[in-house]
Amino acid sequence: MASDGRRGRRRGPRDEAEVTTGAVQPTTVTEPDTKSAITSAIKSAITPATKPDASDEAPRRPFRLRDLTPLLLIRAAHPRLAVVTAVLLAVAAALSGRPDRELLLVLVTVLVGQVILGWFNDLIDRARDARHQRAGKPLADGRLDPGTLWFCLALAVFLVVPLSVGNGLYAGIAYLGSLAIGVAGQWRWLRTGFFSWLPWAAAFALYPAFLSYGGWGGQEHGAPPEPLLIGLAALLGIGVHFLTALWGLVADREDGWTYLPLRLGLRIGASRLLWVAGSYTVLVLVGLAVAGSYVGLARDAL
Repeated sequence: MASDGRRGRRRGPRDEAEVTTGAVQPTTVTEPDTKSAITSAIKSAITPATKPDASDEAPRRPFRLRDLTPLLLIRAAHPRLAVVTAVLLAVAAALSGRPDRELLLVLVTVLVGQVILGWFNDLIDRARDARHQRAGKPLADGRLDPGTLWFCLALAVFLVVPLSVGNGLYAGIAYLGSLAIGVAGQWRWLRTGFFSWLPWAAAFALYPAFLSYGGWGGQEHGAPPEPLLIGLAALLGIGVHFLTALWGLVADREDGWTYLPLRLGLRIGASRLLWVAGSYTVLVLVGLAVAGSYVGLARDAL
């Protein structure tokens, strides 16, 4: 009877509550877990879209005065060569007896022309300078925008034409011809081979004509230059080519260049080549000064 009572005992309210509680309990436990899973899925879906770019995380370059665009443009113009060339031609014009206003015109004309050559060289060599990590090249290291430099180059070209003709018609033709030869000398085949000195010699050979025909107001002035001065000026251009090439011999060799300064540098060494090229250039300058004082700048007037 006892066992039958135990087997047949009806469930009371307490037992039904326990059963009911046990059935409902899983629902109350899993509800927060479901919400948490949904929230995590939403966060994981949103996170990649809101992740900042790598460029935003990169440290910004600190501001420096020398990073201003005008100063970068000066740096890209090869300012030392530009100033030295302009001053030497202005001094030569002064020694030939030109008036002060013409000296200033010669200085500004040559300076603008040399700036054009420097900017064009940096634009052509942009990728190469960046590959070799050459110092002092704001265009190659990204501080100067190529579009800005092309725009300034175009303005300088429009400026140098009237400046050149302002020295005299023939003088302007001579200087613009010298400038065109300098630009053509950037052609890779001519620049990297044995005849790399040729455009330098031809461009400098036109400088005596620029001075001898020089005047004021775009008229036909002056007379043809002395042939001796033309030859010495061409030799000076070769010396300047060697001096400017010395600082890039290592990179030029890595790129497979075979021009004359590199060949001589490999044969006699860079330090000795510097001494030879410097001595040669000084001797040519002395020769130009002596020849100019004895025979003069120009022959008989036309």
